[in-house]
Amino acid sequence: MMNSADVYPIGIVRSPYQNRGDAPRQGRFTPDTEMDIEIFEEYQDGISDFGGISHLFVLLWFDRSSRTSLSARPSWAKGIQPVFTTRSPDRPNPIGLDIGKIISVTGRTIRVAGLDALDGTPVLDIKPYAPSIDAIPDAAEPFRPHE
Repeated sequence: MMNSADVYPIGIVRSPYQNRGDAPRQGRFTPDTEMDIEIFEEYQDGISDFGGISHLFVLLWFDRSSRTSLSARPSWAKGIQPVFTTRSPDRPNPIGLDIGKIISVTGRTIRVAGLDALDGTPVLDIKPYAPSIDAIPDAAEPFRPHE
């Protein structure tokens, strides 16, 4: 059984959001807010101009979150919910998953819109978002009214 996993940030977010209360619950709620992902020099060969890619999955380490919470009170629920049924940043491994729209790439800096990351948040990985394989239109979810 694996007891640990080593994770190394590949970069850092430069964001207008300084504190938790500044950031939206989801980055999609403020799709025009731009910020930078600065890729560390040792990982610069892993990026390009992202030609043909409009959006990225951005995996983040929510370094200012609690790692002891096993429950949360999401806005969509009537009460406390188990943390793994929520998108709360407070969780045993505070890994965030955002989708950012690529605005531009300059050197090691990727300008994106639509993230909910705080300034200085470590970036664990980035991957291209591909709607043909990543979107599941008929998936059930509690975050919006059912039709």
